Amino acid sequence: MLIARKAAPALAAGCSIIIRPSREAPGSAMLIVDCMQQAGLPAGVVNLVIGETAATYAPIMASPNVRKVSLTGSTPVGQQMIRDGAATLKRCTMELGGNAPVIVFDDVDMEAVLDLCVPVKYANAGQVCVTGDRFYVHEKLHDGFVAGFAKRAKAMRLGHGLDEGTHMGPVINQRRLDAMEAIVADAVKCGGTINAGGKRPAGQNKGFFFEPTVISNIPDYAKALAEENFGPIAAITPFRTADEVFARANSSEMGLASYVFTRDQKRQREAVSRIEAGMVGINSFALAAAEAPFGGIKASGMGREGGTESIHDYMNVKLAQIAV
Repeated sequence: MLIARKAAPALAAGCSIIIRPSREAPGSAMLIVDCMQQAGLPAGVVNLVIGETAATYAPIMASPNVRKVSLTGSTPVGQQMIRDGAATLKRCTMELGGNAPVIVFDDVDMEAVLDLCVPVKYANAGQVCVTGDRFYVHEKLHDGFVAGFAKRAKAMRLGHGLDEGTHMGPVINQRRLDAMEAIVADAVKCGGTINAGGKRPAGQNKGFFFEPTVISNIPDYAKALAEENFGPIAAITPFRTADEVFARANSSEMGLASYVFTRDQKRQREAVSRIEAGMVGINSFALAAAEAPFGGIKASGMGREGGTESIHDYMNVKLAQIAV
């Protein structure tokens, strides 16, 4: 999907493209390129580059023939690409990190909201840039929400992703495991409560598994709330007023996705207006669609993928004035 969002508008605009996937997961890119070649694209229109960063990244960024780069990745990598592309004035589309707030007001059906939140949070072991990281729950619902989230998290079955009955698989590598343990350790240091998970599962010595985790009673500066965890950790904190929660939601340097659950239509419109993010989901996590512009603001990036907006960055505006 990430590659399709970039390749489709580029090809539609008439550009040739170079696809450079993560070397940790190049298989899907290979299949997509193979499909495009079988579809009859001329040789050289779609190119695939795989290998070590030192050998593949620098030549692409240094070449004046490459006029635009589009990245899905972390904010530090995106910042470096912008710097490297400046020498040849490359146009950039950056879909970078997220730290999505999920705001739950007190007028909702709490059980229905939990039934939506828990599977989405732990999909792909939480390794999704638009997944909810920070759950701001009205103080009237907070304790029940934490208990319900933890109960559902504890009931999830970890295992091979293709096995029937598996709810969540592993994270991608050892670095993610180390990051999860550091976030939990920081939460405990900040006085937080581990309501579910918080460690590697007992008996799982193979693969990079980490338990679905729920953390509460932590301050806003704790890593679980202040940073993108990109893993199976849900941090839950109470709020009292709308003004308070919108301010806390906007305190992050990230601004990719955000979600609000409320039945109040006035509050729904207020949330769309006040939340500083490229995308706002109201009573829904369904933000990504081919016909919709996908992307963030602030440290979450620039430009849009999807929708009619996505093709513009692959085209040049030209003015022609002919005097008769």
